[in-house]
Amino acid sequence: MTQTKKTLTRRNVLSGAPVLAGAAVLAAPATIASAQSVTTWRMQTHFPTGTWYYDAIFQDFANRVTTATNGELVIETHAPGSIVSTGDSLMASAQGALDGAFTFPAYWVGQIPAAGHLNGNLATFSNNTEMEYFMYEMGALDIIREAYAERGIHQVGPIGAGGVTLFGKRPVRTAEDFQGYKIRTTGTAARVLEKMGANPVSVAGGELYQALQTGIVDAAHWGSVSGGMSMNFQEVTDYIVQPDLVSPTNLEVFVNANKWSRLGEDHKQVVTDAVRATTGIYSARIMQADLNGVDTFVNEAGGEISMMEDAVLEQMRHKSLEVVDEISEQDPKYSGRIGALLHDFMRQTGKV
Repeated sequence: MTQTKKTLTRRNVLSGAPVLAGAAVLAAPATIASAQSVTTWRMQTHFPTGTWYYDAIFQDFANRVTTATNGELVIETHAPGSIVSTGDSLMASAQGALDGAFTFPAYWVGQIPAAGHLNGNLATFSNNTEMEYFMYEMGALDIIREAYAERGIHQVGPIGAGGVTLFGKRPVRTAEDFQGYKIRTTGTAARVLEKMGANPVSVAGGELYQALQTGIVDAAHWGSVSGGMSMNFQEVTDYIVQPDLVSPTNLEVFVNANKWSRLGEDHKQVVTDAVRATTGIYSARIMQADLNGVDTFVNEAGGEISMMEDAVLEQMRHKSLEVVDEISEQDPKYSGRIGALLHDFMRQTGKV
């Protein structure tokens, strides 16, 4: 009688498929042990719960990783402030109170100046392809990872998060329109807008609506159009300023360096690929949400679109590179090297 030969794989072990010999099972103990082993990471975000992108982007990213690792790496999602304050999530991840975060690099520019480059500099990137070319092909991300590693963090990579859209109470068409404009902003963007003549103001996300309503600020950005609409900016502003100040701005995913080192190479690749895939997913979903948001802002909320003149963007590019050069002087080890790459990028793409 001829006996059919079957190959033992993790798939047919997990599915309960029969094997012909107990000896075959004993011959593959490492495979079975791997299937039974589960690693769980507690990851916190700055996305407010109740926003469309909390589930559609953050939760989707976590589910993608868990599914692709067959449940061996589970990312446990946590709302902002649920374990630590958003501003402490980098330190908490380094110390182990969190395993990682899906968040915004601008929070760390005081600790890691190179995080400003990860976040994206105003008037530089025009689309995701340019951003990924700069980060992955020109090597900027490699340098950024070195800077994060000094803090006990593995920087997985950027997630393109749409543009930086300014919502305001008055239009911006010329450079003079920035003069004295009180803008809620963060990170290196604040330094650039200050050079443009604006007055940067720091306001927590949960207080933004009231700040616009009461006149503490005249304008604000919270991601792209859909991000601002999710915060109900259409109720307290009259203008959306276009084009976006940069597109995309980036989120980030980082992980405790020791936890990262314990992963197998296959799972490291899954997480890395999920970060890059999420850029494309987020961009498409944001485009849909942004286009719908513009329609709502104009046709339902009675707002207007204010277009900046080309000369404003040209001036902003030069101011942005001035800030890049200032940071390079302060942090030559990392930001200096990234800044040199950015000057080259701007030259190659004909922006300066």
